[in-house]
Amino acid sequence: MAKTNNPQQPAGFYPQGQMPYGQQNPYYGMQPAYPAPPMQPPAGVAGAKGGINVPGMLPIEESYIENILRLNKGKLVEVFTTFENNREWNAKTFKGVIEAAGRDHLILSDPQTGNRYLIPMVYVDYVIFSEPIDYEYHFPGTVARYAPR
Repeated sequence: MAKTNNPQQPAGFYPQGQMPYGQQNPYYGMQPAYPAPPMQPPAGVAGAKGGINVPGMLPIEESYIENILRLNKGKLVEVFTTFENNREWNAKTFKGVIEAAGRDHLILSDPQTGNRYLIPMVYVDYVIFSEPIDYEYHFPGTVARYAPR
């Protein structure tokens, strides 16, 4: 493998993957002359500090459906779903108490039948609550409910 002949590159510089076998590039592991700016998490990803706080609302990074459902664990809801290409039923409504919510699923229990439903979030269209929605994590001394006027 040949050494580069570019006069702008320092002596002993080898393009990536062209270093002679058994030798280490002298520039490997060196710090760049100008450090990169600090990285910010992309929009919609929970940051370590929790993002922008608006009184009475979840930080933007935490206002996902699964977080809102998790905050309302134990409440009775109606979940409206649609299932494409299903000949038996295209749309179905589930009524039950929220037991758990994950990134890709919702678990409801029907208090009348005792059945439990594991519903993939991809099928959830919307959820109706019969009481105010908790939309903020509860900390000592705070009350956070969303109830339209």
